[in-house]
Amino acid sequence: MPATVGDRLIEAIRSSGCDRVFGVPGDFTLLLNHMLDQHPGFFVGAADEQGAGFAADAYARLRGIGVVMVTWGVGGLKLVNSTAQAWAESVPVVVISGAPGLAEREGNPLLHHKVKDFDTQMQVMRGVTEYAAYVHDAEAAPQQIAEAFAVAMRTSRPVYLEIPRDVVGLPCGPLPPVPPPHDAQPDPEVLEACLDDVQAALADAERPVMISGVLVARLGLQAEVDALARTAGYPVAETLLGKSSIGSDDPWFKGVYAGAASSDPEVRQLIEDSDCVLVLGAYITDLNTGLFTADIERADTVISHQGVTYVGVRGYEGVGVTHLVRGLVARLGATAPGRQPAPRVRPPFTPSPGAPLSAGALFQALRSRLGPGHTIIAEAGDSLMGSIDLRPEESGFLATAYYASLGYAVPAALGAGLARPDRRPVVIVGDGAFQMTGLELGGMARAGVHPVVVVINNDGYATERPMMDGAFNDVPRMRYAMFPHAMGSGTGVKVDTEEGFVAALDEALADDTQLRLVEAVTPRDDISPQLRSLTAELGKRV
Repeated sequence: MPATVGDRLIEAIRSSGCDRVFGVPGDFTLLLNHMLDQHPGFFVGAADEQGAGFAADAYARLRGIGVVMVTWGVGGLKLVNSTAQAWAESVPVVVISGAPGLAEREGNPLLHHKVKDFDTQMQVMRGVTEYAAYVHDAEAAPQQIAEAFAVAMRTSRPVYLEIPRDVVGLPCGPLPPVPPPHDAQPDPEVLEACLDDVQAALADAERPVMISGVLVARLGLQAEVDALARTAGYPVAETLLGKSSIGSDDPWFKGVYAGAASSDPEVRQLIEDSDCVLVLGAYITDLNTGLFTADIERADTVISHQGVTYVGVRGYEGVGVTHLVRGLVARLGATAPGRQPAPRVRPPFTPSPGAPLSAGALFQALRSRLGPGHTIIAEAGDSLMGSIDLRPEESGFLATAYYASLGYAVPAALGAGLARPDRRPVVIVGDGAFQMTGLELGGMARAGVHPVVVVINNDGYATERPMMDGAFNDVPRMRYAMFPHAMGSGTGVKVDTEEGFVAALDEALADDTQLRLVEAVTPRDDISPQLRSLTAELGKRV
């Protein structure tokens, strides 16, 4: 039998290196779901479409591309938030939506799931993706499918494919070769001039440093940045969004630089006292800069992003961070270490007998125990800010540290666990965010993912209370430790002392056969020092 549009879509997914499709089935996707079922375990169901989108996002951050598939209208429009996050934070997610068949549209009927017009969802998704295609012509389908995957991988942004259900089974031709990147090579003279300028700036500096941003991870530049740091001897800090873009056990790693919210005063002083800061693939966002409290002289800064590099105020169009890093590595003859460094000793934490659990003690305990073998997933808010000083391995930390959507961390554990089965997901999430997507834990055992989930129960939205408090920051009180029992999988425990938390955490980390949930009760007005400094600044703007 000739290959169909659905066959070509599955071929593109598999050839991209993706071995999972996250989603929720619906009547407009059932044929595609049936075709995916011919590959056991390929389709991974979620409790909700947004949860599927977040799982695909986490998978993509660790594997280079992710795929989510939902039905039209009620499914696709739920994915707007997770897709917007993927665009904001440069995550290559392929969003696939089934749609009413071409024959069903004749006469413009009021079909279920329809909003205004048949192209409403397409118009919405175009606003949050880098490429969007309506795959309604079998002859053009292979090109559209190939182009979508190429754009996602080339730009590290989400893309969208909408496929009417009566097109899925139509025969079509082969997939064309993946189009080469439009900006594969900059002008050689411009590149050489840029490299000369950057090298001169670094050579003239007495205290050069590097800052590793999110694009170092998204574009696969970790090995080159390691080689550059190792050969040149530059100390390296990370941004908050770029946390774990290099390994925290590397000898050149110094911490997270985020202005007033930096991981420690020493790393802030290191960066701000430098006379040449090489910023690689970092977004200059409010959270990355501690609400713009970062203090770096523009004249002493080299900033390299996608498609452009600035040396002070001099710009080199077409020279992106990939070209700059690889050019510097080639000129220096830099080589990456032959093996992973031995883990640094984590600062020990000894609980005080009988002491109530505080936010500070909770994060100190986590820092003393988490690292190699874990993918740490921190929810936006204090779960993220308190995690600034954790020490994950390379690519071992996930967070939405720019778009900052609540509800990400729990479903992200599903994607992370399947993308890197050699590492156990450890989720740090507040009670408010857990209420949004906690039900995604229900299907993880079926997929073979057994995370540790720390739910910080501080009785509401602790991030917002220091800015402006009120009953609107309260959330319904729930028995979080009972969730595993209610879902029929895993074990939960509730603790409110330092000793209780450490004992529960140690027991959870030692048992990788099931979900382990630790409900950690902390005072409602107790937050991490990093969050306190940020919310004090935010409160001035409310």
